[in-house]
Amino acid sequence: MAMAPANKTATLHIRRGAPGAAIRYDDFQVPYEEGMSVLDALRWIREHLDSSLAIRYSCVNANACKTCMALVNGEVEYTCTAKLSPDRTIVEPLPKRPLIRDLVTDVIGDDEKL
Repeated sequence: MAMAPANKTATLHIRRGAPGAAIRYDDFQVPYEEGMSVLDALRWIREHLDSSLAIRYSCVNANACKTCMALVNGEVEYTCTAKLSPDRTIVEPLPKRPLIRDLVTDVIGDDEKL
């Protein structure tokens, strides 16, 4: 008798915090399927594990694309195209951008603010 394949999981190690608050890292176990994006996993976490996780994405609006950028395993990437590792993926806010909360940073340049 053939055994059903075990459900695979991946770990996301996510930096959390806000300005003036202590920075911490939380680990989340998410279901893993080949080809999943980091954004898929972040959205799964918000829906099933922790709705307080602050992320930004606008995949349905081409004019707002690029809002899902974050540091993924030390590289600046779009979380919608960054592939989830079957083991552990580290996700942090963009460097050199003012932190709003968790993975959300201020991406509007000072010259564009009113």
